[in-house]
Amino acid sequence: MTTPDPLAGLDEEQRLAAESLLGPVVLLAGAGTGKTRAITHRIAHGVVSGVYSPGRVLVLSFTNRAASEVRGRLRALGAPGIQSRTFHSAALAQLSHFWPEVAGGSLPRIVDAKARLIAHAAESLRLRLDTASLRDLAAEIEWRKVSGLTIEQYEASVAERPLPPQLSATAAVELHRAYERLKDERRQLDFEDVLLACAGMIESEPRVAQQVRAQYRFFVVDEYQDVSPAQQRLLDLWLGDRNDVCVVGDSSQTIYSFAGARPDYLLGFAKRYPDAAVIRLENNYRSTPAIVDTANRLMRGRAGALDLRSAMVEEGAKPSFDGFPSDTAEARAVAARVAEQIAAGTPAQDVAVLYRMNVQAAALETALADVGVSTVVRGGVRFFDQPDVKRALLMLRGSTIVESQDPLFKTVSDVLRSLGWTQRPPESRGAVRERWESLNAIMALAEAQPAGTDLGAFVTEIHERAAAHHEPTMAAVTLATLHSAKGLEWHTVHLVGVSEGLVPISYATTDAALDEERRLLYVGLTRARRRLHVTWSRSSQRGEREPSRFLAELGQA
Repeated sequence: MTTPDPLAGLDEEQRLAAESLLGPVVLLAGAGTGKTRAITHRIAHGVVSGVYSPGRVLVLSFTNRAASEVRGRLRALGAPGIQSRTFHSAALAQLSHFWPEVAGGSLPRIVDAKARLIAHAAESLRLRLDTASLRDLAAEIEWRKVSGLTIEQYEASVAERPLPPQLSATAAVELHRAYERLKDERRQLDFEDVLLACAGMIESEPRVAQQVRAQYRFFVVDEYQDVSPAQQRLLDLWLGDRNDVCVVGDSSQTIYSFAGARPDYLLGFAKRYPDAAVIRLENNYRSTPAIVDTANRLMRGRAGALDLRSAMVEEGAKPSFDGFPSDTAEARAVAARVAEQIAAGTPAQDVAVLYRMNVQAAALETALADVGVSTVVRGGVRFFDQPDVKRALLMLRGSTIVESQDPLFKTVSDVLRSLGWTQRPPESRGAVRERWESLNAIMALAEAQPAGTDLGAFVTEIHERAAAHHEPTMAAVTLATLHSAKGLEWHTVHLVGVSEGLVPISYATTDAALDEERRLLYVGLTRARRRLHVTWSRSSQRGEREPSRFLAELGQA
């Protein structure tokens, strides 16, 4: 089989990125500019040309799904064997390998539910905290640790931190101490400890540092605007005194500051490495010129903002902006428009409704159900965690024991029929239709397999997808928060609730917080490929609302 040319089909900017193989490289890649294409073709070019040895390349992403996508693209480009992992996955693998040698014994157990451990720590201090407060405190502990702060350093700044109202600054600090103490007593590590412990091990053990650096020589970091101080420290330790690192990011999509993300590392990369190749990817292949122009207007003049150019010839429909008297009226109007678009031929899975807060989902879900539109809530129960899906996968695995000469689609359909699946969708809505959609998604995966694929190979692929959280596409409209929509795209996007108190959120009172809200709206706008609809309501159960201040900059005042 002929290995494809990794440089074929790249635009001028992407080709420049792909040919910059050595030394520090920063790709300032705007939304929809093909950054994953640029970095995978760059790596493949490095491998094919002999500059890179596959086993010495480490690609770092922020989600298992992104890491899995990179591996898949590299395989297709004739560059298998590249390590593509999240920061945590790479750190955990190294920690597990070296722990017996450095510390003795097995690696401590990883905490699977931080909130539960915090609750036990709170009980030891005679504090009573509700579920929401426990979640907030878990996020606060995560922020402290990825920001590289000791408890003493955190104590010096805690007065400025957002804490649950029933918890004083002093009590919060004591709770952090009690949490760490309890974790140590139980011989456990949390998610953030994995990064910190791996970094500490490399810093304190020269032989570990030597082995790690001997394995990995070339580094690529995706979504570099989201890197935290803890992750940057670990990257620096992996690099040592070398500088073969390529970072990719867009400061206009920094929306995780609350989790420790800092765009400073991306924006300051060229200053840190004066000889760095700085390459801007600004050709947007995702959205129409009308949508790109709207997004550009929101970010124009902001530090680090890129000036995107749509690669599409057709201007496309102008984004629509509509206000409604109430949240209920807005939800019903959006649902009616979605139903019309689906009836006109837009597949349901190509439509998304995005919002700022999870609490907004319920009204939208109800309104869409009322007009017969199926929905899937991103961030809800994961596809592979659904009981019906688990049961189907268990039965498919059981079926591999018996050899069958039947085609894959027949074997899979027989199993799914025994669970109630039919070729035609049920007329009813609600749970029955949702169950059918889940089973049908498995059937669609089977039908998409190459000819000759047997059941064993199919089941293996399904379990690999489950491990990577690579969920199948379902024939349903996506409901998602703006945060969870990052990295995704749809033909049609409905962006709801663009009013003061929601976008920007009511507690965004500082300039930095308002800038983050602006970037969050930008992420929402740039998810749309062909159609974009922005809506807001003038009143809610809590009172009157004003349209978002950001709308004035989009010419909608």
